[in-house]
Amino acid sequence: MNANLLTLIPHPLNFIPHPLTFIAHPSSFILTSMTQSNFKKYKVGELRPSQILFTYGIGAIADLPNLAVMVMGLEEWEKNRTIELAEPRLLVAVRRRLGPQVKELRLPPMPSEASETPLDEAARIGIPVAPFPSWMVCPKCRLLAPLQSRLFELKHNPYRPNEARYVHTNCPKTNKPPAVIPARFLVACEKAHLDDFPWRYFVHQGNSDCNGSLRLQEYGVSGAATDIVVSCDGCHSSRRLSDAFGELGKKNLPACRGRHPHLHSFDDCDRQMKSILLGASNSWFSCTLSALSIPSADNQLEELVGQNWVTIGKANSQETLQVLLSALQATGQLQDFAPYSTEEIWSIVEAKQQGIEETNHQDLKTPEWEIFSEADPNKNRKDFQLRPVRSPVDYEDYFTQTVLVERLREVRALIGFTRIQSSEDFADIEPENDEYIAKLSRYAPKWLPATEIKGEGIFLQFNEDRLQAWEKQQTVKKHETHVKEAQKNWLNTRNPDIVDKVPFPGIRYLLLHSFAHALMRQLALECGYNVASLRERIYSQPPQAENGPQAGLLIYTAAPDSEGTLGGLVKLGEPETLGYHIAQALQQMSLCASDPLCSEHKPGEGTYSLHWSACHACLFSPETSCERGNKFLDRSVLVPTVAIDSLAFFET
Repeated sequence: MNANLLTLIPHPLNFIPHPLTFIAHPSSFILTSMTQSNFKKYKVGELRPSQILFTYGIGAIADLPNLAVMVMGLEEWEKNRTIELAEPRLLVAVRRRLGPQVKELRLPPMPSEASETPLDEAARIGIPVAPFPSWMVCPKCRLLAPLQSRLFELKHNPYRPNEARYVHTNCPKTNKPPAVIPARFLVACEKAHLDDFPWRYFVHQGNSDCNGSLRLQEYGVSGAATDIVVSCDGCHSSRRLSDAFGELGKKNLPACRGRHPHLHSFDDCDRQMKSILLGASNSWFSCTLSALSIPSADNQLEELVGQNWVTIGKANSQETLQVLLSALQATGQLQDFAPYSTEEIWSIVEAKQQGIEETNHQDLKTPEWEIFSEADPNKNRKDFQLRPVRSPVDYEDYFTQTVLVERLREVRALIGFTRIQSSEDFADIEPENDEYIAKLSRYAPKWLPATEIKGEGIFLQFNEDRLQAWEKQQTVKKHETHVKEAQKNWLNTRNPDIVDKVPFPGIRYLLLHSFAHALMRQLALECGYNVASLRERIYSQPPQAENGPQAGLLIYTAAPDSEGTLGGLVKLGEPETLGYHIAQALQQMSLCASDPLCSEHKPGEGTYSLHWSACHACLFSPETSCERGNKFLDRSVLVPTVAIDSLAFFET
């Protein structure tokens, strides 16, 4: 069993006769069949733990060969199969966002690496899922019906989990029951609600008492909505699916029911339904918080307690702690605590238990900025080792220092998700305005799914004086005004309610973000990692900000496996080598294969966007590598382009 994969186990929706449950472990999905009289779990697929946060998290739909399933809420997960992760700074941030009842961050449930058969208990450890959408189509007779109609029967081979499927047992067009397929149309709204397409309402153009069988016919090979017709055998009504799309299509759909299928619940909702396709990229956007594990205490014992909090934080008295330490040290664990007395250790544990919320954390990034700026190797720890070096050769006027982060650990927690609109737009909104972010559980969660990665990175600190001088240039100020106006226009086209709630990141963020992308693309060519294995972390605050000024960036490996710690990235951070790669990166930014279209691009011309001189040929990166979803990018603020030569920060 590959330890880097998760299993999915099917779980029933409350209206489905044969519910499914997925199990998530490093390499497999698991399906469960449940009826009122029995409960069975079947392995149906695999995914990586990181996909729980970025691709197939709670509320998202996973496409299997013959099924489409939704990952269920935390109430359905087997918490006793998960492992707690220790990261106090991130836990504090999560509590501020979701409430003080959150006690733990935990890894998704994963089976052991021991060999197993499909019937072993270890093979049935994973993440619960349920079939969604619940409407299925028979490819032979084109019958369109929901699973609760009991017209379709679940078939599963425990030795071939990828063959799990529903079949139409009484299909009149064939003797062999054909496997049915999910209907590929859904409805959603901006408040993260998702529902089955209202087939009967749509074909009858409103509420109707007709209970005739529905058919979904395709009259072309393009798959376009104009070639798909839904019809009713009872009253012979029919309608093209193209009538359900666009602004006019919304008028042909009922109001949103406020449904959360992953929670078996409904909310009050004042929005109008919007048709989307199964598998659409805007059907699920994860909302995550992440933190680097940095030294948070000057006292060595306090640091040790923090690192081992998952193990010793559960002790409720000095006597309990003594027994726990003795048992673990007898097996060779926690030997770092040997020089300290139990009384000393307990005093820190007790204080931490009583005052963990009062730890002085301004935000998640400011403590990281402070420790990178200080760059003190004496604070190195097991999961955090840095080494300051000189500024890149030939760029000493632009950067005050380079810090080689030879070892780091990042913990990332899933706190919710959005639909229709990207979660990056809600990243800086206060918790009381989280009405557009869907919850992961029916009740206030006491724990959240999280993952950790260990890797390496390069931190670059910009010269603050030179940066402020650049920001004061009239051409730069004028461009900043345009950027701010473009953000308002972009938000207005998507959700006018949040225009005044989303802060403007500033022109220096545009510069730092664009430079990070340019450098990531260049480093990926040399460091041995693919570009999707690199990730950025931008530290940007203006001088007038409470925690400002900040101007730096961290490029680090974001792969959850051993590839992230091979040392290839840190090696490129040496002054001469890094200077060469910065020069190469900037040279490539002066001309794009899509010029002049790329260099002349402006938000608002054609469709609204949040990038200027940037495209897939020059600055865009995989979205898992970018903290802003490829927004706020402009290579003209880095170097002169064929269209603009008055904004460049770097002299060429």
